[in-house]
Amino acid sequence: MSFKEFSNDTSLSYNQGLNDIDNGELRDYSSQRHSDTTQRKLLAKIDLRVVPGVCVLFFLAFLDRVNIGNAAIFSLAKDLKLSGLQFNIALAIFFVPYVVFEIPSNILIRRFTPRVWLSVSMFLFGLATIFQGVVSNYSGLLACRFFLGLFEAGIFPGCIYLLGMWYTREEAGLRFAFFSNTTALAVAFGGLLASAIGTMDGLRGYHGWRWIFIIEGCLTCVVAGVLYFCISSFPEQVDWLSKDEKVLLLEKLRREQGNSAIEEPFSWKAVGEVLIDPQVLLAGFMFMGLIVPGYGYAYSAPTVIRTLGYGRIQTQLHSIPPAACALIFSLLVGYCSDRAKHRFLFALGCMWVAIAGLGTLLNIHDKHKVEYAALFLVSMGVFSAIPIIICWFNLNLAGHRRRSIGSAWQIGFGNLGGFVATFTFTTSDAPYYHTGYSICMGFICLSAVASLLYLVVIWKRNLQQKRDTKAAGLEASGAAHTVANYQYGTERPELYDHWQSGWQVLSQGMATVWSSTISD
Repeated sequence: MSFKEFSNDTSLSYNQGLNDIDNGELRDYSSQRHSDTTQRKLLAKIDLRVVPGVCVLFFLAFLDRVNIGNAAIFSLAKDLKLSGLQFNIALAIFFVPYVVFEIPSNILIRRFTPRVWLSVSMFLFGLATIFQGVVSNYSGLLACRFFLGLFEAGIFPGCIYLLGMWYTREEAGLRFAFFSNTTALAVAFGGLLASAIGTMDGLRGYHGWRWIFIIEGCLTCVVAGVLYFCISSFPEQVDWLSKDEKVLLLEKLRREQGNSAIEEPFSWKAVGEVLIDPQVLLAGFMFMGLIVPGYGYAYSAPTVIRTLGYGRIQTQLHSIPPAACALIFSLLVGYCSDRAKHRFLFALGCMWVAIAGLGTLLNIHDKHKVEYAALFLVSMGVFSAIPIIICWFNLNLAGHRRRSIGSAWQIGFGNLGGFVATFTFTTSDAPYYHTGYSICMGFICLSAVASLLYLVVIWKRNLQQKRDTKAAGLEASGAAHTVANYQYGTERPELYDHWQSGWQVLSQGMATVWSSTISD
């Protein structure tokens, strides 16, 4: 992409909701960007209004999505007379509408606004969850899982799209990590909640697994009504920012993103132009490689933990610590990534942590404490790498059009891995799950290779962009400098001159951890 093409893609104006703010005011007010106090107050205000709503939304979406793993511990398969791969098929059918409708959903969210689209979707998937608790046969379970996938299709890409329009690249890593790892929190809380609800087994004639779906679905529907008034819209649509705050924010975002172009009309040609971009295609493989072990862990962790000799309630409780540690580790990685203004090596390091855990589970079967510790490594590595690669890709997409389509593509295509994940841990492979662990390791390696190729692509584009910038006489442009370096993944190009030595240090450290784990 040439610098001229890049500029044309991002140089449309903020018309909607900003008719009273012209470019002159943006320029006159730009000096305030140097006020750290003003920026910090504005950022804190945005954090309080934007992040909590989407985090609660995605937390409940993921909880309702994977609570079937907890329900399986409480006689679900026996009551519905499931046999063979029927349980795995019930997991897999969720991803059919989920993958197909993600791009259309991200297009519709621009028309209906995030507040309306996301809250209504949340209420509907809450209802689908409740109905799972009252099904009486396998066909009913399949129908409920299908509609659950349909109504959840727009949640994750929509939230990613929304967050990406509020934050700069150096601010986004920690926020994306906190948002994405509500998945880990959902796994932990799901285990805790399931252990409590499981004591209701037999109440009103319902087994414990039915109460898990009913109570968690009712909770989702109630919260959806509250979030209708709490979820934020896009920066140019909100009324809770003062005029000065809006000018400050949009000036800051425009320096690195270009203008938002929310008013740009939709066309399938525009969708095709985005999807044929190698940078966008690689992002899908980066995410898919982490989705397989991510869902594999979320769906099967209770079952795997139970093979270590724990009872039903103890199994649910022991699923909490690995997920809680994953949340803390991810926030730490996200913070460090923002501080270093770098993504690639952080993502790669997390992938190696996950591979170390899977390798341990693949080879050690007689030391339950070591196996349990390996689950910590898997959850910490996978759930920390996911927000890094999502943030890295989405913040390299300029404007509403590329970001809405690109983010939905990455999530939608990546979730094809969900089909694979649902068949990685089967009853025939228990209790050692050699096939499942091997498949997860292979897909993490796929993500690592795709990340490396993505790095090469944007490195080449930066070189071309710098040449085009120089030829156009814009070499001194601060905006051009920021776009080039940040698309590459860092504001410090010299870091990439030493990435090989950094990788060697990281590899040596991981090798040491692996050796000590095996020796123990």
